[in-house]
Amino acid sequence: MKKMLLIALSFLLSLPAHSADAPLKAVASFSIIGDVVKIIGGDEVALTTIIGPDTDAHAFEPTPSDAKSLADADIVFINGLGFEGWIERLAAEKKITVLSKEIKALSSHDDHGHDHDHKGSDPHAWQDVSNMRNYVASIAATLSSLRPAKSQYFVDRAAQYDLELQKLDRDIHTAIQSVPSEKRKIITSHDAFGYFENAYGITIIAAEGLGAHASPSASGVARLLDQIKKEQIKTVFLENLSDPKLITRIATDTGATLGGTLYTDALSAAGGPADTYIKMMRHNLSLMLTAMGTK
Repeated sequence: MKKMLLIALSFLLSLPAHSADAPLKAVASFSIIGDVVKIIGGDEVALTTIIGPDTDAHAFEPTPSDAKSLADADIVFINGLGFEGWIERLAAEKKITVLSKEIKALSSHDDHGHDHDHKGSDPHAWQDVSNMRNYVASIAATLSSLRPAKSQYFVDRAAQYDLELQKLDRDIHTAIQSVPSEKRKIITSHDAFGYFENAYGITIIAAEGLGAHASPSASGVARLLDQIKKEQIKTVFLENLSDPKLITRIATDTGATLGGTLYTDALSAAGGPADTYIKMMRHNLSLMLTAMGTK
């Protein structure tokens, strides 16, 4: 019996460290994608998110530990469209799933500081919920291809989450459409809402370019101040990763009020108002509706 136990132990020790039953090692580039991968992957995925909550992807510099996480991963999920130009230098291409690959990218209107793989593309595709539904399908398909025996598990979780996204999409459409068209205008500090604007019929004017650290010209700020006054826009918004100085100055100079903090490129910390993708979208919608006078 003792000999048999020794043989069995020797066999177990000879097995690869990453067996078919071990969770897949997945990396998500930033917090919004990480939230969704965790939901679809469940207990079958050991997830590392490189850029965490309330962290600016525009200014991010990877560390040696980030490089190790990418090297050790079975799969790496990224947004694409130039949002994570740094990651492709650190992860093998065959490991990377680009979630925006199947969506119709919008073009940007200026040079906003992202390292683009598609010149002129706006990377913030997740701001349209229908695009996030495509991301979910891609995540489920990728995980299923890596772990076929667990495919139904991933598909079922994705289908359940997709129902929540469909409801979210309907709720945003209904809420925005209830606002008179002339009131569907807000000012933000970061031009990350192009997809939201395109999908839901709202005009969002940004004090800065798509890059959170872009520096608008004095003439550009003057034109914006004139526009706010002319169109009688009453509320302006901070964005959770932007410098508040410019938008605060705009509020002071126009008499507009600060409407709170919108979340665009990163979730809030756990327990905050936007610590999941769905909570982020509903939080932003609620603040916008208040600013437009419907709440």
